[in-house]
Amino acid sequence: MNAAILPGATAGDKDFLLAVEALTVSFDGFKAVSDVSFYVDPDEIRVIIGPNGAGKTTVLDLICGRTRATSGSIKYKGTELTKLSESAIVQAGVGRKFQTPSIYDDLTVFENLEISFPRGRSVLGALMFKRDAAVRDRIDEIAEMIFLKDQLDKRAEFLSHGQKQWLEIGMLLIQDPELLMLDEPVAGMSVAERKKTAELLHQIIKGRSVLVIEHDMKFVEDIAHRVTVLHQGKVLSEGSMERVKNDPKVIEVYLGH
Repeated sequence: MNAAILPGATAGDKDFLLAVEALTVSFDGFKAVSDVSFYVDPDEIRVIIGPNGAGKTTVLDLICGRTRATSGSIKYKGTELTKLSESAIVQAGVGRKFQTPSIYDDLTVFENLEISFPRGRSVLGALMFKRDAAVRDRIDEIAEMIFLKDQLDKRAEFLSHGQKQWLEIGMLLIQDPELLMLDEPVAGMSVAERKKTAELLHQIIKGRSVLVIEHDMKFVEDIAHRVTVLHQGKVLSEGSMERVKNDPKVIEVYLGH
């Protein structure tokens, strides 16, 4: 998927959706992420893997503005994200799903999707918001995509764990981000749910890229175009799943356990 960068070239010379360069963050002198660089193409599923404590979630925190970088650069469609607030990064088109689903249990699936619809996010937008045909059509479209078309009237608390994960992905999709970041999306899912989630990710990358943190190697093989392996805050290896899983360094620190 990803073309190599020519010597002397920078990310600006190629139309990457996301360019992370020399990213470093220190907490009290400890470098949780150290000199990390990687590049994500449009319509790419990139998976970040690595042992616990490798810095995977911290990288997502840095991209979405939750944590501030000590040094380095994060460019999304050419815009430097390290200077923007979390809300400005969301507005720019970056969506983030955390490990635990944050859905509204007491609302129906329809209402959860409706409340996430972009027009309702500002105070004025919320006041002027109308449940018109465009809103209903978009909710129906997303609900079908996330396998919940026949659950629209069900309260979210009664969904299975996997369905709750899909609903949260749907709540992000309805905002139409161009970069979607998912932290362990299939944790706790059944085998059948994992398979459907892989289907879903392949479907949603038409017009967007997905950055995934995952431990389930079978799932990674099913979805990844490219894999970045982190170890102790640094990039250990990168490439296709085939290349990464046969890399002796990766086998030693991660896959061999």
